[in-house]
Amino acid sequence: MTVETVRIDRIRPADSPRLDGEDPDHIRLLAESDATLPPILVHRGSMRVIDGMHRLRVAQSRGDTEVAVEFFDGTELEAFIRAVQLNVTHGLPLSLADRESAAARILESGESWSDRAIARMTGLSAPTVARIRARSLADGHADAQSRLGRDGRVRPLNTTAGRLRAGELIDSEPNLSLREIARRAGISVGTARDVRKRLSRGEDPIPARFLPGPHPATHPAAGPLDPSGPPTADPGPDPMDGSYVSDLNSLQKDPSLRLTGSGRFLLRWLSFHAISQENRASLIRSLPAHNKARIAYMAKCCSRWWAEFANDLEQPQELRDIPKTG
Repeated sequence: MTVETVRIDRIRPADSPRLDGEDPDHIRLLAESDATLPPILVHRGSMRVIDGMHRLRVAQSRGDTEVAVEFFDGTELEAFIRAVQLNVTHGLPLSLADRESAAARILESGESWSDRAIARMTGLSAPTVARIRARSLADGHADAQSRLGRDGRVRPLNTTAGRLRAGELIDSEPNLSLREIARRAGISVGTARDVRKRLSRGEDPIPARFLPGPHPATHPAAGPLDPSGPPTADPGPDPMDGSYVSDLNSLQKDPSLRLTGSGRFLLRWLSFHAISQENRASLIRSLPAHNKARIAYMAKCCSRWWAEFANDLEQPQELRDIPKTG
């Protein structure tokens, strides 16, 4: 960077990651030193100090009217991140509270950096950033649906929809290459390979950690419904009731279901509903308030669809074969 001489009265104080501001003792030590202080780093767009507030205070205390400056070009968020990075690696180090506060601010910016990427910016561990993220979400801040990693690659947080699509492709076009499946489903080749292996073992293509549910776009079409009305059948036991789980395990071992595309489709949907009360409550707490009414509506649609599906199953075959009119 080119060093320029700038009048001190043009420079604005830092948008500092330091919660307690400058340290008077550190300013005094710098003022007493005979060493030539390096230029300060300033954000060109706002003229705020990024790195060097202590050096600026020393210059002011000496009565200087100008100071050596290097300019940084970027957004204000990028300038703040640069300030954090520089104060983590040299000079008067940021305290743990300073770094955790900086991580929270970066998370609240809405950018999609991963926990590891933010940890690297702030000098924290990835688990610490994950805890800060959880607190931020609990306070109502939205989270991105994908994360930007340290390697610059964007990765989705949940590949449920892509895994479902991959499973459909494998069922309908078993000779497709993994690369083509990955391209069509919007997932990595490694994820496509995992889906194929899981299906070959008769398992669900979606690991348990991705439950409780698929992407909304994967809901089966239910036809015209009146979701405000009560279900037409008893919804049955709680999904985590022992008999439900036992029956589900038995069905998953049945070759007539797990070795057919329609059977695996049904098993996936039955698995999605095996959610404990605790996990359901946690899921509800994590949902954005502005979408809860819409999600409730969709849940009622699904409930009505399942009730009608159950009624159809309970009817004798000869009645199910009669075309519906009306």
